Amino acid sequence: MLFKKKIELSEKNGVKMINGSVQFQAVYLNVHCFEVDGILIDTGSASLLKQFKPFFEQMDVDRIMLTHYHEDHSGGAHFLQKAYKLQIFMHPLNIEECRKKASYPLYRKLFWGARLPFLAQPVGDSFSSRTTNWKVIETPGHTEDHVAYLNESTGQLFTGDLYVTPKTKVVLREESIPQIIRSLEKVLTYDFLEVYCNHAGYIENGREALMRKLHYLKELSYKIEMMNEEGLTTSEITAQLFSKKYPITKLSLGEWDAAHIVSSVLNK
Repeated sequence: MLFKKKIELSEKNGVKMINGSVQFQAVYLNVHCFEVDGILIDTGSASLLKQFKPFFEQMDVDRIMLTHYHEDHSGGAHFLQKAYKLQIFMHPLNIEECRKKASYPLYRKLFWGARLPFLAQPVGDSFSSRTTNWKVIETPGHTEDHVAYLNESTGQLFTGDLYVTPKTKVVLREESIPQIIRSLEKVLTYDFLEVYCNHAGYIENGREALMRKLHYLKELSYKIEMMNEEGLTTSEITAQLFSKKYPITKLSLGEWDAAHIVSSVLNK
């Protein structure tokens, strides 16, 4: 298998960013890390570690803050903890899981590599970096342990995988659209403008982007519920609302599928 990898470096308003991508045939996956005020938000994947090491060598950070446990966000944690003796903080729900050898499907290991065990501490509901205070906002939906980080001085919001794309078309089997809706509503009660998403990157008008996504998901949920009341099955609703087929669905053997959007709305 030929996997193409590349990285892009950028900086916006004091936030240094690295974006790494992995492509195999028609499937393209990417992930960002963010360095700001002495902290590193997420660590990228084990498969991109070679490409990310020059960025890590130049960074000046005191600690690592993880948005959630997925291997594309935590895959570099073992190396960074061993090489730089950095403390790692995350939601307590999956701390014990991250102490053990990771278990996830083969296609994810091919794209993101094998996440090695690491030691993390519970993040709490706030923390301080070198010059500012941060709010930790629990935002489950993509995963149960998902959090967002709000820089209370600058209004910069780091959303992990809460946003990703304006119009969600496929999700992981474990995701919950109703939970994502509640998490979007929750973060929108805070004062912020810019958003830094671990897949979409820097979003200047972040509040507007999250509001549009919230509106889309609410409308989509309403359509799904109405179609269900009319007697349509999950398969029939999926076929009507999501006619386009995405390569990730076949590659993942259905772990990523539009049908999970429908079933999560109906099983809320």
